[in-house]
Amino acid sequence: MSSAGTDERAFQALTQKISRARGLSCESYKNKCLKRRIAVRMRARGVHTYDDYSRLLDSDTREYQELLDALTINVTKFFRNLETWEALRPYLRKLGDAHADLRIWSAGCASGEEPYTIAVLVLETLGEGRAVIDATDIDRLSLERTQQAKYPHAAFTEMPAALKRRYFRDDQPLPGVRQLVQVRQHDLTREPPPHPPYELIVCRNVVIYFERTAQERLFQVFADALAPGGVLLLGKVETLFGPARERLTLVDPRERIYTKPA
Repeated sequence: MSSAGTDERAFQALTQKISRARGLSCESYKNKCLKRRIAVRMRARGVHTYDDYSRLLDSDTREYQELLDALTINVTKFFRNLETWEALRPYLRKLGDAHADLRIWSAGCASGEEPYTIAVLVLETLGEGRAVIDATDIDRLSLERTQQAKYPHAAFTEMPAALKRRYFRDDQPLPGVRQLVQVRQHDLTREPPPHPPYELIVCRNVVIYFERTAQERLFQVFADALAPGGVLLLGKVETLFGPARERLTLVDPRERIYTKPA
């Protein structure tokens, strides 16, 4: 067998091992993404082959958590791409007019900037906290950061200063913001949505890391989980396809906002 074939076989054995040991559905991720992020940890630990890294995982189980952090990393900020949140505002207002309370899902929330952004937008748009926001992610450390809700200054560079003054103190969201967000560990690729139906689902720049079949399955999950008249917000580089495309209507092509017919 060629060295390339041997290397690929070792990579497949490693990802299967990670899936068994830590429950991360590696087969759902794009191989290119997995290889790039595993390579980061291999360089950090000074190993050069997948077999050597596999043996390292056996001898140092703490490395599993470092690896999971690398595999699930998601760079984000409060109000990242401000124009996206401004485009979402009228749809949120319409949902608020139609429902006494909103159920919202921030899927793949990373360290929490996204669900707290949604909470601020709810308060600004509807005038009161009429929402429950399920903030979910597979990574335990990311969820701990969400629960601690203490953020570096760099996380606020895209957030309007007036909103930060109104809703944050000492770089932490005020209680009125935090009480809207419920933090939950959740695997998008294996587990059903926490509490459907949802009036709004936000999943930005997460689906792009999955293989096409996993993406198509997730889009179906989102379509099923949305209430009639509900809204789905994806990342700007993500495009809905498969059967879910026939079930949801694209209402803002630039910002990737979809609605489910009532």
